[in-house]
Amino acid sequence: MAVRSFKNIGKFVKDGRQKHPQFYSQNQLSKLLGYKNGQFISNVERGLCGIPLKGIKKLIEVLDLNENDLKQAMIKDYEETLDSHLNSSVTSVTEDREMSSGLSDVNQSQSL
Repeated sequence: MAVRSFKNIGKFVKDGRQKHPQFYSQNQLSKLLGYKNGQFISNVERGLCGIPLKGIKKLIEVLDLNENDLKQAMIKDYEETLDSHLNSSVTSVTEDREMSSGLSDVNQSQSL
């Protein structure tokens, strides 16, 4: 099963938050971005979820982030997600073929 990757954007947000002159807490940053508590930023920084597209511009403004660096982090996560999905699909197809081949072998041996 393919898993979405958010580790690069998570690290990017955490680094940006911790290096910012205000050194925002997760809770402070969440509230500045319009969320109720720090759990959202905690989840982002741990790579459990990404930043919604509608919130990216605000994140860049609040943390004074480089737009291109943020894009690169998101692209890298997307590539890792795609690689995971493709590798999962290849493994699944291979397993399906092996299973089908095994069934064919059983059917051939039974007909002999």
